[in-house]
Amino acid sequence: MKKTITFAILHFCVAFTVTYLLTGSIVIGGAIALLEPAVNTVVFYFHEKVWKRIEQAKAEDTLQQFSAA
Repeated sequence: MKKTITFAILHFCVAFTVTYLLTGSIVIGGAIALLEPAVNTVVFYFHEKVWKRIEQAKAEDTLQQFSAA
């Protein structure tokens, strides 16, 4: 969970900076910086869960291959 939180903070800073530089608006920069990283953080969390399941399935397949031999 710490990895997800630090990723969210970093993403917030990047999103705000890029949006502010493109628009010159603190309000728009703040709004985008809150919305976009929040959505990406949730997506990242589930992305990690899916990858863990994929890795676990691969490990189980490998283990079954060795035990069948």
